[in-house]
Amino acid sequence: MTQELISRPISELAPLLRKRAISPVELFDATLQRIHRLQPKLNSFITITDEEGRQAAIRAEDEILHGHYRGPLHGIPISIKDLFATRGVRTTAGSKILGNWIPEHDATAVAKLHEAGMVMIGKAHMHEFAYGVTNDNPHYGPARNPWDQARVPGGSSGGSAAAVASSQCSASLGSDTGGSIRIPSAVCGVVGLKPTYGRVSRHGAVPLAWSLDHVGPITKTVEDAAVVLNAIAGPDSKDPSSSSRPVPDYRKEMMGDIRGLRVGIPQHFFFDHVDPEIGHAVNAAIRRLEALGMKALEIDIPGLENCAAMEAHINLAEAASYHEQYLKKQADAYGPGVRTDLEAGRFLLATDYVKSQRGRAWLQRNFNEAFESADIIVSPTVPAFPPVIGQVWVQSGDLREHIVDAFLRFNIPYDLTGLPAISVPCGFSSAGLPIGLQIAGRAFEEATILKVAHAYEQSTDWYLASPSLD
Repeated sequence: MTQELISRPISELAPLLRKRAISPVELFDATLQRIHRLQPKLNSFITITDEEGRQAAIRAEDEILHGHYRGPLHGIPISIKDLFATRGVRTTAGSKILGNWIPEHDATAVAKLHEAGMVMIGKAHMHEFAYGVTNDNPHYGPARNPWDQARVPGGSSGGSAAAVASSQCSASLGSDTGGSIRIPSAVCGVVGLKPTYGRVSRHGAVPLAWSLDHVGPITKTVEDAAVVLNAIAGPDSKDPSSSSRPVPDYRKEMMGDIRGLRVGIPQHFFFDHVDPEIGHAVNAAIRRLEALGMKALEIDIPGLENCAAMEAHINLAEAASYHEQYLKKQADAYGPGVRTDLEAGRFLLATDYVKSQRGRAWLQRNFNEAFESADIIVSPTVPAFPPVIGQVWVQSGDLREHIVDAFLRFNIPYDLTGLPAISVPCGFSSAGLPIGLQIAGRAFEEATILKVAHAYEQSTDWYLASPSLD
């Protein structure tokens, strides 16, 4: 099977599998061969599920052969970020502490992907306990950006995004607490969708911060993101925060007309301190949306300057709470950066946590008011390009800042509010590095942001680009 075939999106592979033009086993073998060839270069995986994946591919082939086709994910090779519990398969959360944990159950989102017929091809690399944006992991080595192997792939779902971008899988399941789906998707040139809080169950995912954690897909195209979201969305009795709202057919609804929809452009905050090449690409994307019939207008969202502090207080407190017992017994098993953050969370004042939760409610109200005049809000996904592995400072236009501050800046407002947001490719720098456009919408209106993202994507050829790794 040629590389050209395994690099196709799910929307193209699924019909071929359904009509038996290609077999799930052939697709698995070709993808697995690519993983083993690229693992020394990119280090996208912590565990490669050779045997488990092969058995799943054999089952999928037999089911399809006998007319039991489950849908567009049947026989598709998908990776799982290594913080999702996978029954019988090691789940490390990128840590030494959980390095030998073999769960006896699947996370709900993983179970739903199995029900949809996926072939799990491996557990994707990640930042330790999802607490970082570089994927420079002290226990499993750094994952690498397929567009420039000297650079970070973003994080914390860095292995997932790198694997999708380099066609080591057709999609990956990621998590997003401060941007961990959208950040690596932007810097690796793929699509990353953070659904509304509660749209997808978090049961079985090792938590970072329970009130900020989201689960969503990383894919090659917007249509593929809709396909995966359809499979994993919905209520779950094991996750009390999951929503009972009906799940629409996202793939069908994203095909609608975007003419007349209003694009909100928050010139304050979301366009401050941005690399000029990123700003140019995003502004060009906004003009493209206008050419497609959307109406652009400037909006104001008060309180955005407080997001970093609010997110830090909430994240530190909730993460420290989860890790309390590990810190007491195995503190030395953490990487130094993550340990420092978690220990700092133990000394956070309760008043800071409460104030931040109150501020969060105020921010939600401000976004709701903005969405009275706009249907979507657009911005860069990140303001700077990924640095070389080991470096922690980036240049965001006129501002030199720490990579954590830079990469979280435009993402955490949507984790704090729980609103859906997607990152799609919108160009490349002069050095050949991908640029991401972020599109956000009202709560539970994933269909709207998918529709706009799909229309934009299909009007360009950015999503067709792939890194040269041979």
